[in-house]
Amino acid sequence: MARGKSRWICQECGFQASAFLGRCTDCGSWNSLVEEKVQEDSFVQRRLSIATSAKAVNALAGPILLNKVNASDADRMSTGISGLDEVLGGGLVPGSVVLLAGDPGIGKSTLLLQVAKAISLNEKVLYVSGEESAAQVQLRAKRLDIDSEFLYVDAEQNISSIYERITGDPARLVILDSIQSVYHPEITSAPGSVSQVRECAQALVNAAKSNNIATIIVGHVNKEGSIAGPRVLEHMVDVVLQFEGDRTRQLRIIRAGKNRFGSTSEIAIFSMDESGLTEVDNPSAIFLGERLSQPGRQAPSGTAVIAGGERNRTLLLEVQALVTTTSNPAPRRVANGWDYNRLLQIIAVLEKKTGLFMGRSDVYVNVVGGLEFEDPSGDLGISTAIATSLLDRSIDPGLVIIGEVGLTGEIRPVAHLETKLKEAARLGFTRAIVPDGKNLPGSGKLKVTGVQSLADVLALVMPGASLKPNAS
Repeated sequence: MARGKSRWICQECGFQASAFLGRCTDCGSWNSLVEEKVQEDSFVQRRLSIATSAKAVNALAGPILLNKVNASDADRMSTGISGLDEVLGGGLVPGSVVLLAGDPGIGKSTLLLQVAKAISLNEKVLYVSGEESAAQVQLRAKRLDIDSEFLYVDAEQNISSIYERITGDPARLVILDSIQSVYHPEITSAPGSVSQVRECAQALVNAAKSNNIATIIVGHVNKEGSIAGPRVLEHMVDVVLQFEGDRTRQLRIIRAGKNRFGSTSEIAIFSMDESGLTEVDNPSAIFLGERLSQPGRQAPSGTAVIAGGERNRTLLLEVQALVTTTSNPAPRRVANGWDYNRLLQIIAVLEKKTGLFMGRSDVYVNVVGGLEFEDPSGDLGISTAIATSLLDRSIDPGLVIIGEVGLTGEIRPVAHLETKLKEAARLGFTRAIVPDGKNLPGSGKLKVTGVQSLADVLALVMPGASLKPNAS
């Protein structure tokens, strides 16, 4: 009998070493290397690969012409939640594998039970719970008023048994909660390890593809907020959904980090209450608060409204900035919901091109609502908020500011400008400052003004302000 060998695998990045290391030399994480048997692991890989690929080989005996493949968007299944359907690109695609990741207690299981409820009205759904018993799932189902004749629950953790039940009597949708809780009995490492996650995920992907079953897998996240384990899991699935939000707040956000069947720019926003997750129809009104409810009142200094997103989902958010003098030789720069390095870039452009000196001031920027805003069209609004806070000047509350700021102080065009302006007009905004162009889009009563430089913007929103570009 051959002598078994061991290898040490990092559970964060998948790095392999022949001996134990206190710190992974690839990703830098401490105490993340776990010992695994090389001989047993390779044997299981061969055995599981043969078992899980058998149906796929039988279903597709050889190559066929691409134009003979029968595929249509009409085959998509609606989740019963319009916002989630938009994020998925129009619904669940049969045979697709979706990975849903989020913090513990944020509402992943609740959301998936609501999806199962909608699809099980006419189709068979299998809910595999590796973390909870069937009784615990039933208690949550009662709270959500779920009583379906086509919804089955299986409290199983053995991937071999799960695979047999999926392929033996195929359901239209399979939900696994979670991938870190299931295991293969012939792999020596603990559930959630790199080898276990890789082999279990591969079995589920093969089962979904060979039987044309839509599959949703729940994944854990680490303390940094990213999906736990190496990125091999994200490469294996078709769609990666991030479920974000603070458990102390009611709002939850779903965004796509990867989507083979649609855009990754759509988001869905939900409100959590006792009856489950409810989609928010007008999230911009929640984030803007009472900004437009008191006509004639000037907005506080250090605030501005920015617009982001594209296509069917455009969000208008209020951004707040606070610039305060400090005696600290190294002033603080803090950004919540905005990229820190981009904030430093905006401050540098403001000092160089408008003469607003902030070398002795702390600068704090916050996107209201706890959202992570990544659209560069927010540059101009954040620049305006910082400038008005520094000079203690208020601006028109009915003004929305859209544009990307370049390093030379020019205002660059942004994508989907017309969609952003339509959303601003729908919410009651009366003025908009946007990048200058030959044909500026108009939208109802919204007055649109094109600008070319950052200094022009500040002169419009703060008439009479002293702006002297730094010539050095």
